[in-house]
Amino acid sequence: METIDTLIHARWIIPVEPAGVVHEQHSLAVHNGRIAALLPRAEAQRRYQAEHNIELGEHALIPGLINAHTHAAMSLFRGLADDMPLMEWLNDHIWPAEGTWVNPEFVRDGTELAVAEMLRGGTTCFNDMYFFPDETANVAATAGMRAVVGMILIDFPTAWAGNADEYVHKGLQVHDDYRHHPLVRTAFAPHAPYSVSDAPLQRVRMLADELDVPIHMHVHETASEVAQAHSQHGHRPLARLQQLGLVTPRLLGVHMTQLSSEEIEAYARAGAHVVHCPESNLKLASGFCPLHKLLSAGINVALGTDGAASNNDLDMFSEMRTAALLAKAVAEDASAVPAATALQMATLNGARALGLEEETGSLVVGKAADITAVHLGGLDTQPMYHPISQLVYASGRDKVSDVWVAGKHVVNDGALTTLDTSALLAKAQAWQQKIRKFD
Repeated sequence: METIDTLIHARWIIPVEPAGVVHEQHSLAVHNGRIAALLPRAEAQRRYQAEHNIELGEHALIPGLINAHTHAAMSLFRGLADDMPLMEWLNDHIWPAEGTWVNPEFVRDGTELAVAEMLRGGTTCFNDMYFFPDETANVAATAGMRAVVGMILIDFPTAWAGNADEYVHKGLQVHDDYRHHPLVRTAFAPHAPYSVSDAPLQRVRMLADELDVPIHMHVHETASEVAQAHSQHGHRPLARLQQLGLVTPRLLGVHMTQLSSEEIEAYARAGAHVVHCPESNLKLASGFCPLHKLLSAGINVALGTDGAASNNDLDMFSEMRTAALLAKAVAEDASAVPAATALQMATLNGARALGLEEETGSLVVGKAADITAVHLGGLDTQPMYHPISQLVYASGRDKVSDVWVAGKHVVNDGALTTLDTSALLAKAQAWQQKIRKFD
């Protein structure tokens, strides 16, 4: 018998690749942080001797979920300024709060809170855009979570940097510090077309090509943003990004609620990616991303939560369900975006958008063992006809029992193994006491 680290026996294994496949009474063999085999349970028991044998007889194993757009540290602003339009929310509440409170300690504590929430909810990788990305990277690495941290860029000065040159310089330092890290990667993260001018964007395009990293950016989030850009520049934001050479397979356009048919066709030809954040868009009344049209055009669409300040959670199960249901209503087609597609958006599509598809996003031999176990044996998920449908339409993050990142057991029977829950709660409550005086 071959000796390995871990053998996980599950009622169902849903690898995402091939699409729609469900294996019943199968096992995952994990060794040195990677998937060594996916095979029937009886065969696994004959073939392997494992240091850790884990029985999950009422569970489905799925790839770890990938949150393709977050502002993790903003978990400390959760509920601070609710029920208002995007620009009022930003200009009158969030940006002033950031100007007062954002510093390395804020980002560290807020990211720890977010990482704990995401891990317990089955998310094993997040793509972040926020200030002090060095702190975000350190928290993710320490907690054992996969992350792509954004080299943030915005025209106005903040606590992180005073001008475009400093933003880029500091971002490149983070890139250099983590370029060989097994869990942490980087992406350029210019905030939005309305907040970053042409010269810095041209520099980002050049550096992204040179370093082979993605570009993560809010694009066409609201109708007013698009109208204002047309008024000021004579063309829509996507046209400007196209002229600047940014609409390429490196681009992750986040939100994308305002798109013409011609823009969808051009975006598909460019091979660029979309990150859909349905619940944040609904809460801020930003509009409806034409998800079914994007997928039908062959565009890779991933899912993100946005930050907890505008969502107000980091729950990828909820995003899957909302994305599937909303797409049906917008398309007026009940067959639009079936459950298997929603699950793929939350896993493999996110990995593709981030350039991580060879590493994660599906339970395939050779990939990292980024795995989420979901209990489906309760009354609220019975009877069980179609496990993928139950995962998307009837389950939730409260059903997540165990999570592995690169083979490390970071959530064990609902408990975090790399973060101190009591300490996190104490820090969050301390920040609440400080920030509430400002609010």
